[in-house]
Amino acid sequence: MKIAIIEDELLAVNYLKDLLDKQSIVPVTETVILRSKKQAIDFFKNDSADLIFMDIHLGDGMSLDIFEQVDLFTPVIFITAFDEYAMRVFKHFTIDYLLKPFEEEDLHKALQKFISIRGNFDPEPVLKSISSLYQAENPEKMKHFMVTDGNKIRSVDEESTAYFFASGKYLFLTANDNRTYIYDDTIKDIIHKLNSQLFFKINRKFIINKNAIVEIIKHTSQKIELKLSPPPEINSDVFVSKRQITDFLQWINM
Repeated sequence: MKIAIIEDELLAVNYLKDLLDKQSIVPVTETVILRSKKQAIDFFKNDSADLIFMDIHLGDGMSLDIFEQVDLFTPVIFITAFDEYAMRVFKHFTIDYLLKPFEEEDLHKALQKFISIRGNFDPEPVLKSISSLYQAENPEKMKHFMVTDGNKIRSVDEESTAYFFASGKYLFLTANDNRTYIYDDTIKDIIHKLNSQLFFKINRKFIINKNAIVEIIKHTSQKIELKLSPPPEINSDVFVSKRQITDFLQWINM
């Protein structure tokens, strides 16, 4: 079994690797050590593993960002010193959530859990069941967005929302009247709350309203630029990510 460890602390890497070498629950034939988010993204773009141990806080950012960069359908055991991410990680194929410092027994329980479901693990049915469950529990999508306007709170409806864009730690909403507001959410989470007929996440920074598209420029088959109204003041050049082009073209024709 090929195991990937995504962890930037060398002591933590060695501790986990020693425990894995001593255990007999899963046969480890290869262990890949990835010390940063960038290393992990580069690795999983061209390779895979049977099981991933993933620390949440890495030296170059949050490991959860890896899921934004690559399609990762591998079971994950998260290891972290922080418990506030427990709900977020279970959106992925999470086997267990180990809080540092964890003991050998904790690791063994996580591996036993992995073995117990491994034979039935197939990401495609899981994705479909999660999608069906979400739709069943959330039949109504958000149609109004509460924003702060000076010392007032106002509502911007979906038709008046041109796009959402992420910059730094913040998510912004730009309305059709060219006014931009900080919106209290993340681009990763809000996409699931929006009307998919109207909104599409074109890249890691932008979710656009179909009606905000003024022009689609096809530079090449793998490079599509969008002109939006109102034009963004930040990140004025807006491109559809390569991995989203096929879905985008299907969406735009719906």
